[in-house]
Amino acid sequence: MFAIFFGILSATSWGAGDFSGGLASRRTGAYRAVLYGEAFGLLLLIAAAAFFHEALPVWTDLLWCAAAGTLGSLGMLTIYRAMGEGQMSIAAPVSAVFTAALPVAAGILLQGLPTPTKLAGFAVALAAVWMIAQSPTGQSHLTRLADLRLPLLAGLCFGMYFIIIHQVTQTSLIWPMIASRSAGTLMVVVFMFARREAWRPEGSAWPLIMLNGALDVAGNAFYILAGQGGRLDVAAVLSSLYPGATVILAWLILKERTTRLQKAGILAALLTIILLTV
Repeated sequence: MFAIFFGILSATSWGAGDFSGGLASRRTGAYRAVLYGEAFGLLLLIAAAAFFHEALPVWTDLLWCAAAGTLGSLGMLTIYRAMGEGQMSIAAPVSAVFTAALPVAAGILLQGLPTPTKLAGFAVALAAVWMIAQSPTGQSHLTRLADLRLPLLAGLCFGMYFIIIHQVTQTSLIWPMIASRSAGTLMVVVFMFARREAWRPEGSAWPLIMLNGALDVAGNAFYILAGQGGRLDVAAVLSSLYPGATVILAWLILKERTTRLQKAGILAALLTIILLTV
């Protein structure tokens, strides 16, 4: 039950973080929003480390966390590039489903088959993520295999992040997140130098950037706690339902239209939670 509780909190935090990050991106650009959100989150984690005095993990675990953070940032940059190339209608659902499916496969290999009810919950969750992440434009998702390259790469990066972080955070929380986020922030800095991006964000975007950074840290922390309390696949699948929170917030605050498919996906996400708690 702890894994399910924290998994739901992780999805809620990440979904709200994506919503605030999306608003920040509209004001100052996606890459600057990502960079400064990552940096602010890192400052919060350093302050938490000074306050809680958590024991430092072994250096090999920190290296694995840094690798996970690099993969996470690479996935984020990849998904932004896919959307920038006009693949938004397929990038989000394809990457989101692959993000959830990869930890499920790893969980079965590492921890054995879960109960049939949980397997049914995983299947419903993958369908829910796909439906929620659909574009409201109603565009067809029949496309060339080449168009799937970047979304699949992003999903692979996010899925590997879920797996690695779970494996090396069974006894600690804050320092692994610091190592992960430091490497991820450095990855974005290198990317922006390579692209010669402008560095100065719009002043009006700062509250949203800071909110995004804080919510992203919370989402990561809740995911780690979910993994410490239960199976990798359960934690990852529940955390992967984060697009539902983003869609709901966009509907409530921005009055954006939600499609019938997205509404069905949200109902499927609720069914997922029920199946995983039985």
